Amino acid sequence: MKYAVPGIADEEFIRGDTPMTKQEVRILALVKARISAASTVVDIGAGTGSLTVEAALLAPQGRVYAIEQDAAALDLIRANAAKFGAANVAIVAGTAPAALAGLPAADTIFIGGSGGRLAAVADAADRLLKPGGRLIVTAVTVETLQQALAIFAARPDYRAEAAGVQITRLRRAGAKHLFQANNPVYLIACTKGGPQ
Repeated sequence: MKYAVPGIADEEFIRGDTPMTKQEVRILALVKARISAASTVVDIGAGTGSLTVEAALLAPQGRVYAIEQDAAALDLIRANAAKFGAANVAIVAGTAPAALAGLPAADTIFIGGSGGRLAAVADAADRLLKPGGRLIVTAVTVETLQQALAIFAARPDYRAEAAGVQITRLRRAGAKHLFQANNPVYLIACTKGGPQ
């Protein structure tokens, strides 16, 4: 099935035990990213590749670099890119920030995992990000949110906005239905060089 907008259902991705950015959060992150058809995108901490794949489908003339250190996750990224026909995905096995060396300048960078090295990863991402480019951090802890806000507040050439997202999904409970909450996620969306 071809997709013209973000929002592939979670169950369509091959998952295993690797964490995945859930559909609703992925949609918001992709909208905040403002990806164009020829964008160069870097997804740091790509996990299952759900965000990588959707970014690749939004940028069919561009290139998406999926940075991941976990061997099982790397296999999932390959499998999901193949499943959705995202031939413009380049997988980079390694740990950021070192794995970012040699990548081309990017229009959009996602930081979904930093392994406790957010400041160093943000510095390396800054060197890759084009003026006017978008950098999106997804955080699941308040500490990561706080650190990301502090990092970008200290950079006068960045304009950052943040939002907390709490998604609840309907699930069957016998003959009835309940809403079950997913963990909250914080999105920090930055523009390098101010608003565009």
